[in-house]
Amino acid sequence: MSYIDGFVIAVPAANREKFIEHASTFDACFLEYGATRVIECWGDDVPEGKLTDFRRAVQATPEEAVVFSWIEWPDKATRDAGMEKMMKDPRLSPENSPMPFDGKRMIFGGFAPVVELGR
Repeated sequence: MSYIDGFVIAVPAANREKFIEHASTFDACFLEYGATRVIECWGDDVPEGKLTDFRRAVQATPEEAVVFSWIEWPDKATRDAGMEKMMKDPRLSPENSPMPFDGKRMIFGGFAPVVELGR
């Protein structure tokens, strides 16, 4: 079964196009290093919750959109090897590809699927 990396970030709405450019560069590298699919989703219907929600989780301001992304890998070993290559890739250094969002507020993690329906 595949392995999934998930991310939630807050991106200034004014940086939408910069984010798309940045994500396109990074996402192409994920595919180059073994990912099978990368999805970047700009928040469209992100409601406020009573206790917690996506906006609170990333401390999004009213001027920021919530972005939900995931990377699908064939397995965890491919993901681990791919991420190691990503960390060493000079194309992705902060000097060559600055993030158009505050990376300190990014939430991320790796997930092993337990249920998969449809496709």
